[in-house]
Amino acid sequence: MKSLTGHLQGHLLYLSALAAYTVALPDSIFDPESRDYLLIIGFIAIWRYSWWGINLGRFLVYKNLVFPKWRKETQDNLASLLPSHVYLLVTSFRIDSETTRQVYTSAMDEAKNFAMKHDRPVTVLASIVEKADEVIIKSLFQNKDMPGNVKLVIIRIAGTGKRDALAYGFRAIAKERPPADAIAAVIDGDSLLEENLIEKCVPLFKLHPKLGALTTDEVCQVEGNWTFREWYSMRFAQRHIYMSSVSLSKRVLTLTGRMSMMRADIIADPEFIERVELDWIDHWRLGRFKFLTGDDKSSWYHILKNGYEMLYVPDVKVLTIETPPDPNFFRSSIVLMRRWFGNMLRTNDRAIRLGPKDIGFFPWISIIDQRISMWTSLTGLTVTILATFTTTPMAFIFYLYWMMLTRYILVLTFLFSRPRVSALYPFFLYYNQIVGSFVKTYVLFRLDKQKWTRQNTTLNTDKNAIQQRLINLGSFYMHAFSFTLFVVALGTATGILKIPDFSYWFSTIGV
Repeated sequence: MKSLTGHLQGHLLYLSALAAYTVALPDSIFDPESRDYLLIIGFIAIWRYSWWGINLGRFLVYKNLVFPKWRKETQDNLASLLPSHVYLLVTSFRIDSETTRQVYTSAMDEAKNFAMKHDRPVTVLASIVEKADEVIIKSLFQNKDMPGNVKLVIIRIAGTGKRDALAYGFRAIAKERPPADAIAAVIDGDSLLEENLIEKCVPLFKLHPKLGALTTDEVCQVEGNWTFREWYSMRFAQRHIYMSSVSLSKRVLTLTGRMSMMRADIIADPEFIERVELDWIDHWRLGRFKFLTGDDKSSWYHILKNGYEMLYVPDVKVLTIETPPDPNFFRSSIVLMRRWFGNMLRTNDRAIRLGPKDIGFFPWISIIDQRISMWTSLTGLTVTILATFTTTPMAFIFYLYWMMLTRYILVLTFLFSRPRVSALYPFFLYYNQIVGSFVKTYVLFRLDKQKWTRQNTTLNTDKNAIQQRLINLGSFYMHAFSFTLFVVALGTATGILKIPDFSYWFSTIGV
C-alpha cells in the first residue's frame, strides 16, 4: 500500500508540473515561421509513435487472443505434448555464493517437480569454473532427495568466457545422445526459474512442430540503489511489449541468455556449437573479428537462419538478479548499453540480409528498425538545438514540453504490460532514447570493441599498434563524418541551414 501511494504521489506531481508548463507556454511557440521545424518533428513523431502503436496493438492481440488459445491447447493435451527428456544447462562464473545457491536451488526444485509429476527424466548440467561452486552444487543436489530420473552433471572448465562454458555444456548434452523430442533450457547463473516453468514451456514445441526455441518474460531483483531498480523495471516492461509483438509472427528479436529453451537436437548440432563457441564476421573496414560477447545473439541467428520458428512466452517469468557493474548509474548504464547494443549490431546486418521471405516481413522490418531508430531518435533533439541557436530559444521550450507530454503518454501504455508504472519512467525512457542512441552510433563504427562485464577479458587481435591506431582513427572519422552529415541534412531539410547560392560566383567566372 505504501508503495502504491508513493507511485500515485509521483504521478500527481508529474501531472501538476505538466499542467503548469502547459499554462505557461507562450503563444510564440506556435509561430508560423516555425512550420518547417514542427513539420520535421511531426513527421518523425508520426513514424515513431505509429511504430509503437503497431507494436502495442500486436502485443494486445498476442497476449489476449493468440497466446491464450495456445495455452489452453497445451493444458488440454499436456500428457501428449511433453518431451521424453529435459536438460537444464546452467552456466556460472564469478557469481557470489548466495546467488549461486539460489539459482541452483530453483533449477533443482523445478527438475524434481517436473520429473516426479510427469515421470520424465531431467538432467541438470552445471558448467562452472570454481571448485567452490562444485561443492555448493553437489551439496544442494544430495540434500534434495532427488528421484532416480533426475541426474546431475558437473562440467568444469577454464574461466575463458561464457561462450566456452556453453560450448562445453552443449557437447555434454550431445554425448548424452538426446531423444529426438528432447528439450534443453539454457540458464544464466543469476536467473531463478518460476515454479512449473518447464511444464508451461516444453509443450509448445510439440504444439508448434517448427518451433526451434523460445524465451520468457523477465522480472529483476536489482542490487544497488533505487535508480537501477526503476531503470531495469522500465526496460523489462517495454521489452515485454516488443517481444510479444514480434512473437505474433512466430519469431523473436533475441533469445535472452537469462533463460531460453531450444530443441536438444539443435543444441547437439556441431555447426550450432561451433557458431556459439567461435562466431565471427568479416567487416569491410575492421576485417575479420570474433565475437567475444553476445552468445545469445549467435544462437538466435543460427536458429533464425535455419528457418525455425521462435516464440515468446508472456505468462512465464524468470527472476534475474541484476548486479550493475558500477555503483554510478551513468557509468553503469553506459557499460551495459555498449555491451547490449554491440551484441545487437554485430548480428543485425547479417540478419537483415536473410530477407523477409525467410524470416517474415514484420520481424525483418523490426530488425531494420533497430538500425534506423538510433538516428530517428536523435532527430528531435538535433533539430531543436539547431533551431535554438539559429532561430529562436522557444524551440527548446516547446521540445521539452513535447518530451514531457509524449513520454508520459507512452509510459501509460506500459500499464498493458505491468500492473504499475513509475512517474520516473518518462525520464528513463528519454534517457534510453538519447543516451542509448549516442551509444549505438558510437558502437556502430566500433563493432570490434568488446569486453565482458564480469571479467576483465577483451578481444585480442593480430594487428600491430600502427594498424590498430589506423583502424581507431578510421572509426572516429566515419563516426564524425556520418554524424555531421546527419546534422547538416536535418538542418537543410528544416530550412535552419541555408544552401549557399553559388550563382553569383559562377557568373563571375563566366559559367
